[in-house]
Amino acid sequence: MLAVSLVTCVSYIMPTSEAIAASLTNQNQSEPSTVTLYGAGSLRGALSEVADEFTKEYGNPVKTEFGPSGTLRGRLENGEQADVFASADVGNPLKLYQEGLSEPVVNFTSNRMTLVVKPGLSVTPDNLLNVLLDSNIKLGTSTPISDPSGDYAQEIFRKADTLRPGSFQTLDTKALRLVGGPSSPPVPDGKNNLVYFLEETKQADVFLAYYTSALSALKIAPDLQVVELPDNLAVKADYGLTVLKDASPDGKKLAEYILSPFGQKILTKYGFSSESLVSVPESQNWGGMVLGVGIALVLKKTSASSKKRKLRKVTTSHD
Repeated sequence: MLAVSLVTCVSYIMPTSEAIAASLTNQNQSEPSTVTLYGAGSLRGALSEVADEFTKEYGNPVKTEFGPSGTLRGRLENGEQADVFASADVGNPLKLYQEGLSEPVVNFTSNRMTLVVKPGLSVTPDNLLNVLLDSNIKLGTSTPISDPSGDYAQEIFRKADTLRPGSFQTLDTKALRLVGGPSSPPVPDGKNNLVYFLEETKQADVFLAYYTSALSALKIAPDLQVVELPDNLAVKADYGLTVLKDASPDGKKLAEYILSPFGQKILTKYGFSSESLVSVPESQNWGGMVLGVGIALVLKKTSASSKKRKLRKVTTSHD
């Protein structure tokens, strides 16, 4: 009788294997899921900060992968899994949407092309085209198709050709594709691309690069010059954001966080311009686009105040 009672007590006290498994399952289900973000290299600083703030607020870890947008798009087409893709152009995420791999694209921020110049070389917006065409000047760019920055450089070359016929051929031939492509020379870990090629290896004398990338380089090498392109060569870079098909609800939440006033404020801090949000195609909408009007109003004020500040190292036209 006593033995039976002991067995009964032990059975009552000891949890069954099924109960333990159920408990572990519930515990795992309660843990925040990891969100995967693929982003253009030029967004590394800004979106890394956005991701950190997202994790602090919601608890979801964010796995980030940064690189040339065209290359990342190809990897997604080949089956790699991500929740959100933030590109340095609209074309790459739009291609994913057209292939049925993602939701509609949001033009969520913008950048612009500038010319970063090595110390000691005199360049202004007025003589910039002459400098680019000079056969003695080594011109660095990114790689077209693989990286939108290289495509934007090509657009600058085409604009130059309308001003001086034959310029496209000259510039396209002399351009050194130092970043963004499979054949680009390696850059040591932790090195800034522009500083590395303009000051350390001296493989380039001038480099067509994003304004935000130029700002990052200036923090490391303040003796570099950043020259704004004249209006007849200026190129704006519109950035596109898309949520991938089969993305988790938390992935969509991250996209909405990037579009939120707080996320946009971080982008603005890094030099990006975000005066409005546009869905591409315009007839399509998803989640965070309902925030568009409010964000636009907030960012209009932010942009107006930021434009009042002048950067010491940025040379602009006096026309």
